[in-house]
Amino acid sequence: MGTRPVRADDELVTAAKRGDSTAWRELYRAHAGRLLLWLEARSSPGGEAPDDIAAAAWLVAAERIADFTGSSSDFGGWLFGIARKHAANASRRTATRIRGLDTLAADAERPAPGPETGLLADEWVRQALAVLPPRERDVIACTEVLDLDVSQTAAALGMTAVAVRVARHRGLKRLRARLGGTSPDTG
Repeated sequence: MGTRPVRADDELVTAAKRGDSTAWRELYRAHAGRLLLWLEARSSPGGEAPDDIAAAAWLVAAERIADFTGSSSDFGGWLFGIARKHAANASRRTATRIRGLDTLAADAERPAPGPETGLLADEWVRQALAVLPPRERDVIACTEVLDLDVSQTAAALGMTAVAVRVARHRGLKRLRARLGGTSPDTG
C-alpha cells in the first residue's frame, strides 16, 4: 500500500481554514444546493430531515476543516462523505425506533409510479430511486440527478471509481427494467 499524494489547498480552502467568512459563503454556494438535493433523494419517510443532516455535515466540516487538504472541488466530495455518514447514522437510529414494524416491506412491494400518475417530477424521481438498493440509489442520485462525475461520486460515497461505475450500470439497468416492466436479469 502506497501513500496518497498530498495536494496543496487552493486559495478558497486556505481562506476557509483561516476562518474567512467570504470563503465559507463561496464554499456553501458551491455545494449546499447539490448536497441538499442528494440528501433529499436519499431520504426515507420518517427519517431525519435532509436539512438537518446537511446542517450537521456543515457543522462537522467547519469543525474539521483544518484536517482537510485539497481544492474547493475536493471539498465537495469530503462534505458529501460527511453527510453520507450522518445520514447512515440517522437511518440506523430511525430503523431502531421502528424495528418490528413491517412498513419497509410494504413500501418495497408497492409498484414504482410512472410519470403518467401526475406526480411532480422530483417526487417521481425520489420514488423511482427508492426501489434501488441503497448503494445503487446513492450512485444514481450522485451521477444522474446531481451530475457529479465518477471521481466526485466515489469521494462522496467512500467508494472506488470502479465500484461507482459498476453500481451505476446496475442501477440504471434496474431502473430501465422497472420502467419497461421487465426483469433486470432479462434486460
